[in-house]
Amino acid sequence: MTAPPEDLVRRLYEAPPDSFVAVRTEAVAAARKAGDRETARQIAALRKPTVAAWLVNLLALRRPELVEELVELAGMLREAQRNLRGEQLRELSNQRRQAVMALVDQARRLAVEAEPGLGRGSLPLGDVEATLSAALSDADIAEQVRTGRLIRTVSVSGFGEVPRPRLRLVVGGDEDTDEGVEDEDDEAEDEQPPPRTAKEDRLAAARERAAAERRAAARRAVERELRAAQQQAERADAAAEEAADAEHAAARTVAELDAALADLERRRAAAQAEASRAKLAHKAAVRDVATARRRLGEVQGALDELDG
Repeated sequence: MTAPPEDLVRRLYEAPPDSFVAVRTEAVAAARKAGDRETARQIAALRKPTVAAWLVNLLALRRPELVEELVELAGMLREAQRNLRGEQLRELSNQRRQAVMALVDQARRLAVEAEPGLGRGSLPLGDVEATLSAALSDADIAEQVRTGRLIRTVSVSGFGEVPRPRLRLVVGGDEDTDEGVEDEDDEAEDEQPPPRTAKEDRLAAARERAAAERRAAARRAVERELRAAQQQAERADAAAEEAADAEHAAARTVAELDAALADLERRRAAAQAEASRAKLAHKAAVRDVATARRRLGEVQGALDELDG
């Protein structure tokens, strides 16, 4: 199966989301024109990222070394947490906060470079911070961030693995003696329940089967809800893309009308200038006619005098 060209995919997820649909539509049309319907289908299946996901993608695509440093720091944090190194954990946690904030600021700078009209207030930097923090605590999320193809941002509660408590077995009373252990063993033997009957075994097995069936039914219900949620999300994505297409089409229409209006304004100004020139020429011609008629009268008078 032919995959979409890597440079095209990078261009789609690196460009501002407003241009995603137009670039994807152009690429699909080019693939179909070339007769590669499978590639066209795969390109059409690429989903438009949210603005926050685009910011994270910019980091992964343009500054991958910073993302790698963050992932390495996450590994050090998990190691320190597993080994319960409090001082090292505090130091690494401070580094983590500083690294995340530095990456958020870097994402903002990259976004403004790509789209100069953007400002800090219009960028969802909180979602970017949440996603980077999630990448620190979850290796799978970190791998998704590395690809530079996020569709939506993610977040998790807490960080890393929870250290397991160290347990200690306490036996007997104030002193742990062998005699106390033997006494407890004897009592435990005396207190052992009698073996279950065959009927009790069947009832226990039936209860286990019923519990398993309830768990399976609950799982199926959750899976149905998940599928419904996924379908709803896909419909919402499609509606959002249609709305974006309509917005772009309306913007193009406004731009075309603005251009036509500007052309009409230029033609109107040129016609007004031509009318002014014609008016001046008409006035000059009227003056010339009057002058010519006066001259004609003068000549006619002189001729009449000669004849008389």
